Amino acid sequence: MFATRFAPSPTGRLHRGHAFSALTAWTAAREVGGRFVLRIEDIDPTRCKPEFEDAIYEDLAWLGLDWETPVRRQSAHLTDYAAVIDALNARGLLYRCFRTRKEILDAIGDAPHGPAEAVRPGPHAPEEEARLLAEGRPYAWRLSLDRAREALGDDAWNALSFVEEGVGPDGETGLVRARPETAGDVVLARKDAGTAYHLAVAHDDALQGISHVIRGLDLFEATHIQRLIQTLMGWPAPVYRHHRLLLGPDGRRYAKRDQSVTLAELRAGGLTPEALRAELGF
Repeated sequence: MFATRFAPSPTGRLHRGHAFSALTAWTAAREVGGRFVLRIEDIDPTRCKPEFEDAIYEDLAWLGLDWETPVRRQSAHLTDYAAVIDALNARGLLYRCFRTRKEILDAIGDAPHGPAEAVRPGPHAPEEEARLLAEGRPYAWRLSLDRAREALGDDAWNALSFVEEGVGPDGETGLVRARPETAGDVVLARKDAGTAYHLAVAHDDALQGISHVIRGLDLFEATHIQRLIQTLMGWPAPVYRHHRLLLGPDGRRYAKRDQSVTLAELRAGGLTPEALRAELGF
């Protein structure tokens, strides 16, 4: 059965870009009698706020959307993600990384290929790791691409792919080869949270039976590493449909960090949901 989702993080109020993405997914589901799932991705304890989560429900209801209940809140299921970490670690696919983000970026800047090179710091020497653990130094779990490729074998690695029903940033469509090496050795769990984005998303899409991932073009590159995680865990591969990003009058995409006009502000200014839907092409 067709099932898709809208999965915002409650780190601020929703804006036009969120409305466009939510309506795109909701409409796709309703047109074929499929499922529309709302998921709250609140694994960042420093930025996610309960008031923003409440505002998500308010804004989406104002837009006229409906969704399945109960809504999955990722922060309530950290043990699920910890079990995946344990499973991957038991297979020798992870390593502890004690390096700070600044240390890694500085090292990349000194590398021959410059800052564009994917982050692959590699494991610490055993004696150094033992010392850092004894000191109580915080660490992140990283997925080793080298070990993942070895575990899958070259044939399976080279066969990693996904179906793109939209169009990627470089015109990618149809069957697209997945290139997890572009993401480097990604962090799958951090010291301040039990999981990280890629693992939680891949896990929940499988758990919730998501057949079609409909999301913005800015997340296209994330698909490469998520397909690797799905394959390593034996999870099904959804179809992907990345949509264009909604741009503001200045030609820049709407973003919380740029303090884009929120749906609440539009509502307070007298805009009706019908007018906004029409403006967005729905």
